Amino acid sequence: MTNRLSLATSPYLQQHATNPVHWWEWSDAAFAEASRRDLPIFLSIGYSACHWCHVMAHESFEDINIANFLNEHFISIKVDREERPDIDAVYMQATVALTGHGGWPMSVLLDQEGRPFYAGTYFPPTPHHGLPSFMQVLHGIQKAWAERRTEIYTTAVKIIESLQTPTLQSGALPSAEDFQSAVTALVRDFDSVNGGFGNAPKFPPSMLLEFLLREHARSGNSQALTMAERTLTAMARGGIYDQLGGGFSRYSVDSKWVVPHFEKMLYDNALLLRVYTHWWRISDSELARRIVYETVEFMLRELRTDQGAFASALDADTEGAEGTYYVWSIEKLIDVLGECDGRWASEVLHVTGEGSFEHGLSTLQLLNDPSDQVRWSQIKQQLFTARNLRPRPNRDDKVVAAWNGLAIAAIAEAGVLFSQTSWIAAAESAADLIAKVHLNETGQRLLRTSRDGMAGSSWGVLDDYANVAEGFLALYQVSGVEKWILLAGKFLDTILLHFDDSEDGFFDTADDAPSLVGRPKSISDNAEPAGWLASANALLTYAALTGENNYRIRAEAALAKITPLIARAPRAIGWGLVAATALLDGPRQVAIIGPAGEASDELWHRAWKSTAPGAVIARASPNVNPTVGLLKNRPMVGDHPTAYVCRGFVCELPTTDPTELTQILRK
Repeated sequence: MTNRLSLATSPYLQQHATNPVHWWEWSDAAFAEASRRDLPIFLSIGYSACHWCHVMAHESFEDINIANFLNEHFISIKVDREERPDIDAVYMQATVALTGHGGWPMSVLLDQEGRPFYAGTYFPPTPHHGLPSFMQVLHGIQKAWAERRTEIYTTAVKIIESLQTPTLQSGALPSAEDFQSAVTALVRDFDSVNGGFGNAPKFPPSMLLEFLLREHARSGNSQALTMAERTLTAMARGGIYDQLGGGFSRYSVDSKWVVPHFEKMLYDNALLLRVYTHWWRISDSELARRIVYETVEFMLRELRTDQGAFASALDADTEGAEGTYYVWSIEKLIDVLGECDGRWASEVLHVTGEGSFEHGLSTLQLLNDPSDQVRWSQIKQQLFTARNLRPRPNRDDKVVAAWNGLAIAAIAEAGVLFSQTSWIAAAESAADLIAKVHLNETGQRLLRTSRDGMAGSSWGVLDDYANVAEGFLALYQVSGVEKWILLAGKFLDTILLHFDDSEDGFFDTADDAPSLVGRPKSISDNAEPAGWLASANALLTYAALTGENNYRIRAEAALAKITPLIARAPRAIGWGLVAATALLDGPRQVAIIGPAGEASDELWHRAWKSTAPGAVIARASPNVNPTVGLLKNRPMVGDHPTAYVCRGFVCELPTTDPTELTQILRK
């Protein structure tokens, strides 16, 4: 038997299609049914790679007694947070306000107007660890709905009123002194032994790491580089990184990056790929190079869909158990490698008899490079091949526009910096899928998701437009294909027309999107960049490429809002700091004019090796009439390929000398 979710496009919703719960998707029909039957709404929000979502589903939503009670006394709605981040944002804010914390699975009780009056996350089937059982919660809510309805309505109204986002104060644009204040604040939170910030659990601080690399490049700040390099090294060598197959897990449950929460998300790997690429550019680190190659290979091997874009995630669980695909014991190593190599591998990969995970099993760490690289390479391949025979984690194969935008930017930049044309081609394929499947008939509005080449029904939210614009702008700079910058411009125009709050940044949802009990808006990064800050980044890059100053003015207005937050909460606004460093540096604008060939290519590669924060690069042949502002009216000097460098409203003299170009970009 199946319920309504059998018709859903979301893989997460389809995981619940055989539950005995009579689930509804989020829809007007579900709310109409709640009114018709005069019942409260149980809203459950999660995502396919979420371990505790699977646990609660098995313990509660597959239980016939719990399902019967839900079906009799509630209208149950299931939401994929990755498909509907707008719904997730509104009710996560309510959950945090009511409980002091949030997470997934998210369990929220609503009245028939969609107003929350009770919330929590995971509820166990029986009371433990101070948590009531799920049935206790449901019985309590059902009784309150029957006997204290007025009190519920009053509570719901107060909660909605409390969720109104206060207007942020604007400051001056972030300055060099502000960036030093941010670094100083981050030093206080920095784990100098293990890398990262704060205590366990530890999440990859991707946006902050990008800022720290940029700030070091801009100012030479050694503290910024130390924090970035120690964190990047610790993550790359720890259990959060897949030492056999590449790619990063979602986060580490401990402070030493040893035991991950094993789901692998596209957005994490896209953001980290870009950071490791930029670390290599600034340092020539062999570790950074290896992580870049292995992470790209992981993304292309495990996440690329048949249509050429990138799937959302790999689950943490395999056949209901977390991490079993990835962990090893000494005995398992010996089974694959034999006694001698198995013992050696256990030492190299820190697999112990006690285990670092559960049941005597260990995650794999590579805290030092083995002295015998040939032996290690052979053993690594043997273990990888043997692991592929294990039951594999499920893949959530829906394509999310925003996350593909991040992946396009990262893979395109890695492709040009490492001279890997196949990587650039992969970025172009993903962009083609977004352009063909995710755009509406006007070519300006985005749909958030697709699956198997078919678009979903969810409207794009702010980070879809901003991150896809960011990806397309990076792809334009790498490929020179003007289609990508033209589409990026359309997306940014849509942001300014439909998402802009002229008084206070950007809303997360469009002004003509389906309405919710609140219109979410957040300046804070989470696991991925805040749409507000991603918009500022893309607007600034677009302005630098086109010379259209109105986009820069809007980016500046958005970034002025982060200034009061820099000294006290830099970890919340990392992507804003990334944009602000580019703004303070110019950003540099590099135009290269010349026919294809060795001399032109040398200027091109010197430009891309520049670490100037947020530098934009464009290239054209001398016989082409470009539409992009940065390339207009740029003749060659004599018959030689020529580079032009501008910064703010001032341009250097053109140069034909690659060494001189490098020196100009280091000023």
